[in-house]
Amino acid sequence: MNDGSTLLDAAREAGVHITTLCYHPRLPCHAVCRMCLVNVDGEVRPQPACVTKAKEGDIVETDSKDLQEFRKTDAEWLLARHPNDCMRCEVNGSCRLQRFVSENQLEDSWEKIPRGSVEHPEHSLTDHTSPSIWRDLSKCIECGLCVEACGEPGQQQYVIGFAERGSGRLPVTVFDQSLADTNCISCGQCTLVCPVGALIETPHWHDVLHTLDARRRVSAVQVAPATRVAISEEFGMKPGTVSTGRMINALRQLGFDYVFDTNFAADLTVMEEGIEFLARLKNEKRNQKRLPLFTSCCPGWVNWVEINRPDLLPHLSTTKSPQQIHGALTKRSAFARALGSEFAEDKAEPYVVSVMPCTAKKDEAVRPGVSGDIDHVLTTRELARMIRARDIAFSALPEEGDFDSPLGESTGAAQIFGASGGVMEAIVRTASHFIGEENSLPLEWHQLRGVSAGVKTAEIPGIGKVAICNGIATAQRMLETETWRDEYVAVEVMACVGGCLGGGGEPKSMDPLVLEKRMQAIYDVDKNAVRRRSYENQDVQKLYATELKEPNSVRAHALLHTSYAARNSKRLLLMRFLDCIDRRDARGAVSLFHPDALWSTASPFGDIQGASNIEALINTRLPPRKYGPGYARHRMESAADANDLTVVTPTDERCRFSMEVETLHEGSESRMVIRKLVRKVLYSI
Repeated sequence: MNDGSTLLDAAREAGVHITTLCYHPRLPCHAVCRMCLVNVDGEVRPQPACVTKAKEGDIVETDSKDLQEFRKTDAEWLLARHPNDCMRCEVNGSCRLQRFVSENQLEDSWEKIPRGSVEHPEHSLTDHTSPSIWRDLSKCIECGLCVEACGEPGQQQYVIGFAERGSGRLPVTVFDQSLADTNCISCGQCTLVCPVGALIETPHWHDVLHTLDARRRVSAVQVAPATRVAISEEFGMKPGTVSTGRMINALRQLGFDYVFDTNFAADLTVMEEGIEFLARLKNEKRNQKRLPLFTSCCPGWVNWVEINRPDLLPHLSTTKSPQQIHGALTKRSAFARALGSEFAEDKAEPYVVSVMPCTAKKDEAVRPGVSGDIDHVLTTRELARMIRARDIAFSALPEEGDFDSPLGESTGAAQIFGASGGVMEAIVRTASHFIGEENSLPLEWHQLRGVSAGVKTAEIPGIGKVAICNGIATAQRMLETETWRDEYVAVEVMACVGGCLGGGGEPKSMDPLVLEKRMQAIYDVDKNAVRRRSYENQDVQKLYATELKEPNSVRAHALLHTSYAARNSKRLLLMRFLDCIDRRDARGAVSLFHPDALWSTASPFGDIQGASNIEALINTRLPPRKYGPGYARHRMESAADANDLTVVTPTDERCRFSMEVETLHEGSESRMVIRKLVRKVLYSI
């Protein structure tokens, strides 16, 4: 054993199982649960194996009758404060408390004790407001892992913290706000370390299964790169086992009509973001200060910027993430039109699902301007639940399997998107081609790779110095000073350490080296790829030739780029309203208005007074929305200007809005709503 190893490390090295509920290999140990107590010769009392250092010559007893009885009593006490809800629980079968209870056939021995505090009813036990994360604190065992994952040792967001003492102790949000109203970036690291079902990803898999079983819609699914190197762990395979073919075959057995690769869209992301970067690099010489360019494919990072540093929005790439690019292409490109007459006439669209390693992708899928392009987002864990629910023997499936065309071809550059540093390396590979240096620059940039937290840098000849921030805490530290503005030309930020392969939706693992093993698998796939630069993707080239013309064209911007807004801003309210108008979501639109609001439409509809009349207008007087390639959205003229309310309409009118807002109080909650919205037509483009 290495110096500093604990008795728990030693036991696991020796193949001896010791139950733990509050231990995680990537977080500090506090020996809260006491389930890992062991007897050590020379010690008067049992010692917690998770924090007790192993010494040469130690004689350790792990299963004495007294220890077994203590663990049983400890677990029974937890059961007294835990609901008997296993059959409906999202972590049924993977809950560490449930596993111990099952192994030891424990029964309820104590009278049920309700969770929470009578003195503090403001500590709500259930919170389903977040599009990414659900909280059910009636299942909490107070291990503290979520607090650590969100706090100093982890993401350093401090959204969750303990309140009260004794039986009333709970991990609550700041000021007991709903999670959706906090500064949560939806990274999901709290769900990744929770040993029970108190914190889970917002579940979509039930709805997906029901839709597939109904067989009423043409269905398509896209699979992210990090999922194929991690899902094997859900079925007992070694970390780092690549299961691309098995996953494809499982998805077909589940009933998907088309199985696509998110990597196709990752190659498109590289093309769009690479050209965008080179354009900014050229314009920087004209004193247009939008460098360094920050990557935008990580929704947790984008959330952080919009919440905490909206002054950085102009630095974000406007290119959508691979998930959203793929969703837009699946629903709005020639692929959708070729599915049948209803699709060709813009009357229908396919049902689109993504499989992602990230809980924040659920949040991203409902952002204004992209909402509706992805119908449901599954985490890697959720897909595993679906596979088990349909009794598919995943491990026995053949590894041979191909993605469907035309949205399934990809290069090695797209595969490394799943690892921290991979996005920047992929962009450098393609940018070097566009500046004519691909033969003189290396294909692999090992100084940008690795799972260790911190900033990694590389000097790219002909381009400049680039940086990688591995984890949102690293990015925060870098941004504390202003040196980054002049030091780097481009910065990649991944909110989760390790990148997507360490995402909040990946399989829960107690292997301390799991990130290294997954990362090695990702780079092995890249190394064995026939094509390793995004511009070499033949189907991407065809897409530009037939539909998009060239990277960053007008059509590409309309389909593949997005806009940003500071949280709780007028601009965000406007973007959400226009998104509801585009989708004809009258109820969603009205929720943004004061009951007595005025909407001056600058159209034959005139001025609309009152939320109920606004709802009636959307429901009865606007023409029915179109689907597929015929669906067009309002677009913000500026991608990131925090104060700009200028909009380009689906009919190419250029309009400017002005807005008056008011704080609406509803019980203990308050929110900003539109009191008056005035539209002014400037001209048609």
